[in-house]
Amino acid sequence: MELTTIAKPYANAIFEIAQKNKSYADWKDVLEVGALVADDATMCAFVSSPSATKFDKVRTMTAVFESALGRMLNRQEASFVNLLLENGRIRVLPDILDSFKVMANLGSDAKAFRVISAYKLSTTEEKQIVSDLSDKYNTTVSIDTEVDENLVGGVVIKEGDKVIDLSIQARVDELSSCLSVAH
Repeated sequence: MELTTIAKPYANAIFEIAQKNKSYADWKDVLEVGALVADDATMCAFVSSPSATKFDKVRTMTAVFESALGRMLNRQEASFVNLLLENGRIRVLPDILDSFKVMANLGSDAKAFRVISAYKLSTTEEKQIVSDLSDKYNTTVSIDTEVDENLVGGVVIKEGDKVIDLSIQARVDELSSCLSVAH
């Protein structure tokens, strides 16, 4: 059976949970970590190893997810990882992520933004940006972050062809423009 076909029911279920809890960003993070795990040969060998017990697999996978996320898995996320292990579906995680992203972007009330900053944003900073954008647009928001070391500071936020430039370079350019007009 094609992996996309297997992935859709999982993605649909996660999307419904994310809609109810307004937890799109958290689930996207879990799925992104899962996609990395599924692409790791060592982890795949461990998960498919008959010598590792189910308990060891669950404990190890939970630890890997929590370490990568920098937080504990909530009950639903832990159940999801356990379900994938029980059903031998870890390798489907990249396809679940892709399906989830498509659904999140098609959701009529959800907006996806790309946030570019000079350094890796902390979880607190990311949550603040999501909160601010959610308030501004009165909708559910998800963000993808990217580091551009050419930015001196601040952030650039993009959604499609819309750009919110809050970088220091934009402020300097604005000031320079004002000063050149004044003379």
